[in-house]
Amino acid sequence: MTAQPVLIRGQWRAAQATGTFQAENPATGATLPEVYPVSSWADCDEALTAAAAASVELRRTPPARIGAFLRKMADRIEARAAAIIERAHIETGLPKSPRLTDAEMPRTLGQLRQAAAAAEDGSWALPTIDVKGGIRSYLAPLGPVCVFGPNNFPLAFNSCSGGDFVAAIAAGNPVIGKANSSHPGTTQMMAETALEALQETGLPLATVQLIYRTGHADGERLVSDPRVGATGYTGSRGAGLKLKEAADRAGKPIYLELSSVNPVVVLPGAIAERGDKLAEEFTGSCLMGTGQFCTNPGMVILLASEATEAFVTNVANRFNAAACGVLLSKSVAKSLASSIDGLKAAGAAVLAGGGPAEGTGYRYRNTLLRVSGQQFLANPHALQNEAFGNCSLFVVVKDASEAAALLDHLEGNLTGCVYSDTTGKDDALYDQLVPHLRPKVGRLLNDKMPTGVAVSPAMNHGGPFPATGHPGFTAVGIPAALRRFAMLECFDAVRPHRLPAALQNNNPSGCLWRLIDGVWTQGDVPA
Repeated sequence: MTAQPVLIRGQWRAAQATGTFQAENPATGATLPEVYPVSSWADCDEALTAAAAASVELRRTPPARIGAFLRKMADRIEARAAAIIERAHIETGLPKSPRLTDAEMPRTLGQLRQAAAAAEDGSWALPTIDVKGGIRSYLAPLGPVCVFGPNNFPLAFNSCSGGDFVAAIAAGNPVIGKANSSHPGTTQMMAETALEALQETGLPLATVQLIYRTGHADGERLVSDPRVGATGYTGSRGAGLKLKEAADRAGKPIYLELSSVNPVVVLPGAIAERGDKLAEEFTGSCLMGTGQFCTNPGMVILLASEATEAFVTNVANRFNAAACGVLLSKSVAKSLASSIDGLKAAGAAVLAGGGPAEGTGYRYRNTLLRVSGQQFLANPHALQNEAFGNCSLFVVVKDASEAAALLDHLEGNLTGCVYSDTTGKDDALYDQLVPHLRPKVGRLLNDKMPTGVAVSPAMNHGGPFPATGHPGFTAVGIPAALRRFAMLECFDAVRPHRLPAALQNNNPSGCLWRLIDGVWTQGDVPA
């Protein structure tokens, strides 16, 4: 059977392949008919050469045209939304409604259009002008960006339509998308819309290129190639660290999203005040999407009491009663089972689930585990290993001091949450514990589960390692996400007519915010 073509230099062509693979329908376990190539280094090399040439052209391209491309692409995705959603549903098992149709597709379109507005405005680049010193600087495109998309968001984090993609393009860089093997057909459809939008807007056709899979050695070679500006990667910790090692050796930026257990601290007053409601809220958050969110609440810290025991029993009963959803792939199911076995080997007791679920496709029983604070502190590394899926670990500590010690032993996480009494009874305990939690998480929440990630300019979807590779950047939130894929360029005594438009005396749009002699303004440089 003929393998699907790759997109290189604006052409869909046969890959120079070292093998092939097929995706599966995880809801049934059936192999899908389409065959996709595993690209050799020859494909990667050609894509890099084309992207490097496109990068030079994009630096001369007015931001308005980049914005027009992103808007056209959004329009074309919207026009094909039903077919794209159908394909994503088949490849991932995620429900068409409400997940793909009502949540992920609108988010994908919104990101594209927000990124277009940011590109057109240009203020994201932080243009800074020292008039007297004759020094001017701003953030400029970095060069070709490789995007490795995850399995769990086939639209909103897709390597050819998702957050890293739109941030890199809006910052003025070409993208080489590496499809996730769980949804190659969905990614192909996104790349098709991108090529159509490139043709309509006149951007270099190599601004967006697509390969489906490479060998491990070629992937490491790709992220470390001299022609690469940066890489965005979302996926497993093991694979991400291998890519990071390769990129670091070459001095290439790589922005990683790896693993996170997203600790939730539930204080005694909250359980006493609304324990049943919290049990319902937590169960819904943990099992949503079969737990396959990077912000899934994978650890809950509770203080020992009779009320806590009732809360734990309530949640365990809810886990047992809830339907078991579909996991994204055979490898996700295998990894989840292995992670749960590891937690059990480290001393965690099973309160619910703990084994494969009945039914077609890839499923695992909703699993709730428990350890004491003392057990956790004796083996903190093993007991905070992420179990990606419908699983969470309850840690019951004896007192506030043990809770603080536990928080000090946490690795970096995307989120951390504290539930407390609404009348202030838990405030002293909150004030005692949060200084231990705050440095461990990128986003701190109060009385709200962490699962949702709003596409807001103020959002931080990042955190200390291993949640991400760098705590100073976010993968969600425009315009901040664009700054990962840019370099600071300084112009010292450069003749005025040779300066980029954003740094010339006249404000190019009249709307661009610039820092001129320490004052943010949309005005021109004073005469």
